[in-house]
Amino acid sequence: MIRVSVSNAYDAPKMIPSPLYQRLESCVAEQANRLHDNVARAARPASGDTPPWVPAVAWMAYGPDEGDACVQIAADLGSPAAEYAVIRRGVGVMDGCHRGTLRVRGTDRLSFFQRMVTQHVQDMKPGSVRESFWLNRKGRVQADLLLAEFSDVMLIDVDRFAAAVTAAELKEFVFGEDMHIEDAGQSIGRLSLHGSAVLSILMTLGLEQGALAENLSCAAMQLGAHAIFLARRDQAGILGVELFVPAGSEPEVFDAVLAARGEGSSPIRPIGWHAFNVARIEGGTPLFRVDFGQSALPHETGLLSKRVSFKKGCYLGQEVVARMESLGKPKQKLVALRMEQDVLPVCGAVVHVEAADGEPIGTITSSAPSPMLSNACVAFASIKNAWCEPGHRVRVAAEGAWASAVVQPTLRFLPGGTP
Repeated sequence: MIRVSVSNAYDAPKMIPSPLYQRLESCVAEQANRLHDNVARAARPASGDTPPWVPAVAWMAYGPDEGDACVQIAADLGSPAAEYAVIRRGVGVMDGCHRGTLRVRGTDRLSFFQRMVTQHVQDMKPGSVRESFWLNRKGRVQADLLLAEFSDVMLIDVDRFAAAVTAAELKEFVFGEDMHIEDAGQSIGRLSLHGSAVLSILMTLGLEQGALAENLSCAAMQLGAHAIFLARRDQAGILGVELFVPAGSEPEVFDAVLAARGEGSSPIRPIGWHAFNVARIEGGTPLFRVDFGQSALPHETGLLSKRVSFKKGCYLGQEVVARMESLGKPKQKLVALRMEQDVLPVCGAVVHVEAADGEPIGTITSSAPSPMLSNACVAFASIKNAWCEPGHRVRVAAEGAWASAVVQPTLRFLPGGTP
């Protein structure tokens, strides 16, 4: 699983610095200066007696628990509530250096991946995007993939710390096909945009009218001297776009996006992991190596219908997936829980049968207070299959006490949209 620590990121064994470190620090410094100037202009009696709150970037370490390296990303930029609000009302700009990219070329790339991954991809056209799993021979998830097909190349979004090994494993199955796959992390940088006004902002920067109109679509655009590839993936229950940019250009692209203004001058600001995490939980988006790991079967992830096609031929691990589908009973499954009390369980908290001496049936994988549900506490949990039916009540240790929670019909907490 992934280490997500908000303690001093530099305490990690080996820290890979964020390419946006200076930009994010500068943004927060400017915010602090504006706050200071506003206080000074107010000139209220005794206004100087209490120093104003000064925002600061909270850096965090993101990386595998068992690894010796982490990447540095911003947990928040001093205002997590405002960062969350801009996702719902405007555009949040997020550092994407915790994401990796595979680049695939060759005329046989679609037929190759049709034989390799769980999703049907043979009919992908330029502009189409598919979500899929890469499994091992035992049917266990090795990587969660987002495949974006452009006219002469396919770009694949993957967790940064799964990119190199995934590329290496896939190469072992190339036998004479016109197909080349590489871990492009050294040449492709990443950012992501989340919010209702994302397309408006991108169109002011040169995105073609009508592009990315649908979820799971992709397009390309030119931003100054840089060719930018974009893939739409609505992870936060609202419009989201992944940006694939030339490595080293992240600060320049970041500045251009922040300087842009769409129709109606929608608010736009940088955001950190905490704001995105709340929004993606509300949106029903579990994450690989956070909510499920490499020991999980596709049926246990809560993402089976979005990642697996049962209308295609064989692929690695397909026999296990097909057998599990025919049996219909995985040992456990990822579900959404809504707490009945105003307490928040932490990641790793044990879920029990609702009884005084109820047996343990699973663990919390992610949790957050949901602003869109009047700050009700919500969570994802991996629990035994017998307790996965919507409406089942369970018991969770949270904030030093026992609390009740109810299994929800889908992973998505927000109304509307695809569950």
